[in-house]
Amino acid sequence: MTSTSTPPGLARFNALEEHAALAALHEACASTAWARRLLAARPYAVPEALYAASDAVTAELTTEDLAEAMAGHPPIGRPRPGDPASAREQSGMAGAAGALRAEMLELNLAYQEKFGHVFLICATGRSGEEMRDAARERIGNPPEREREIVRTELGKINRIRLARLVEEDA
Repeated sequence: MTSTSTPPGLARFNALEEHAALAALHEACASTAWARRLLAARPYAVPEALYAASDAVTAELTTEDLAEAMAGHPPIGRPRPGDPASAREQSGMAGAAGALRAEMLELNLAYQEKFGHVFLICATGRSGEEMRDAARERIGNPPEREREIVRTELGKINRIRLARLVEEDA
């Protein structure tokens, strides 16, 4: 069964005033270019159209745009205080043992030293061990390869956050 009506959460997003929609998009991704391009393409008929637009824009972000997007993400194991989305996304580290948390801190620092930005991974549904193992593996990547992995991870995060934005009840 297909519906021709826009789902309520997406209709609400489409109807937001520009400044409010831009603010909502900035909560999903800190890249101004990403948010402005998604805003300019409104209205979206179905959530999948919004997600596809996000994927397309994410694929075209410049190095500077990616850096701006990554700056909006806290290190793994240190969600932003008072940010329920950050805590929810990183919940796999919440109950991690002290040794794992300490190792993740060291990996975060080494990664940031090598690449110049936060270790970015779509943490939703991953355990602390899985995130640690990914950081261990990825720290050996050349910068060009890592930039593409970051772009892919950012796309996953953006989709999850957009889904929450358009599927929430008013």
